[in-house]
Amino acid sequence: MGNRFKNEPLEEQELFETPEEILPPEPKTQATKGFLVTLFTEGVISKEAVTGLLPFIVFLAFLGMAYIGNRHYAENNIRHIGELGKEVKLLSAEYKVLKAELMLKSTKSEIAKLVDTLGIVEPVEPPKKIVVKAADE
Repeated sequence: MGNRFKNEPLEEQELFETPEEILPPEPKTQATKGFLVTLFTEGVISKEAVTGLLPFIVFLAFLGMAYIGNRHYAENNIRHIGELGKEVKLLSAEYKVLKAELMLKSTKSEIAKLVDTLGIVEPVEPPKKIVVKAADE
């Protein structure tokens, strides 16, 4: 399809391009070599470069494993701290309840009720002061 004037009518066959005109022919590729093999032998990365960088790659792998392990350790610690926080709140509430019960049971009227069953009664008159004179005087 070359340049045409607007007034010139186009034939129906020339309006549609055939698939051969749209797509160029595909080049033949070797199916025997894999992508990674080609990359390491003929591509940007060679075997020599990979073996030279092997200590760095091992170091990066170690850092990755240390990072993952540290993450798991931190998450376990966070869970443990949360459980301990819940336990502290529970024990605090229990402490407050027991303290309130003790304060109630240690009042004079509650003690009088408890010892009344033993036959001990609360004295009505105030205590008397006993004065003992020494034999020297």
